[in-house]
Amino acid sequence: MHISARGDYAVRASLGLASAYPAVVSAAGLADEQEMPRKFLEAVLGDLRRAGLVRGQRGVDGGYVLTRQPSEIMVGDVLRAVDGPLAEVRGVRPEEAMYSGTAEHLQQLWVAVRAAVRNVLDEVSLADVVRGRMPAHVRKLTAAPHAWQPR
Repeated sequence: MHISARGDYAVRASLGLASAYPAVVSAAGLADEQEMPRKFLEAVLGDLRRAGLVRGQRGVDGGYVLTRQPSEIMVGDVLRAVDGPLAEVRGVRPEEAMYSGTAEHLQQLWVAVRAAVRNVLDEVSLADVVRGRMPAHVRKLTAAPHAWQPR
């Protein structure tokens, strides 16, 4: 799986908003805290706002706030808001990828890969990450020695 810079920044900004929730946080404050380019971050926050995950507040005390409690927003929601579907094959969803011949069953593998990604990203909330308390099945995945090995 590839996490784009846009997706990484969106999750990091969302975590900053989650840790301050329900307070409003400025884009400049988020950019400084996470060492992100402010202009790029503002574009990412615009995507999150259009997706209904954050709300902007104008004025001297303006900034951004999550629209729901951090425990109700999953990391997968944030990634989809800025990058679209979690898994694609040549620009289409896995269930739409059709194959023939020896690759006939490949679609089943791609659907399983998407299900595995969803099993993590749609089960971990912003609050889980901020607190450092991942669900048991995610902790089990990271506890495996090979999980930390680059390949």
